[in-house]
Amino acid sequence: MKSILAVTLLLATAPLYAAPFDKGDPKIGKTLVDKSCLSCHASMVGGDGSKIYTRADRKVKNPQQLAARVAACNANTGANWFPQDELHVEAYLNQEYYKFK
Repeated sequence: MKSILAVTLLLATAPLYAAPFDKGDPKIGKTLVDKSCLSCHASMVGGDGSKIYTRADRKVKNPQQLAARVAACNANTGANWFPQDELHVEAYLNQEYYKFK
């Protein structure tokens, strides 16, 4: 029974992750990142903060982790982004740094 449930959940969520950044606008995402992310990232890694995306010990290794990280940062910083805003940020970060397909 557990395996049937697991397969059902996997199939139900597969479309969500097939192309998670298609509906985001990278231009809007860049604006949101510049406004809400870079100052915090700069305090963590120095410089302009963008090194957090390219560091050797990168935490994000797939699209699902990117989406989870963006959602966590949104919640932890109180950015108050809507889900569509998170998609914009994910689209920008993927286009600029991660290049997930």
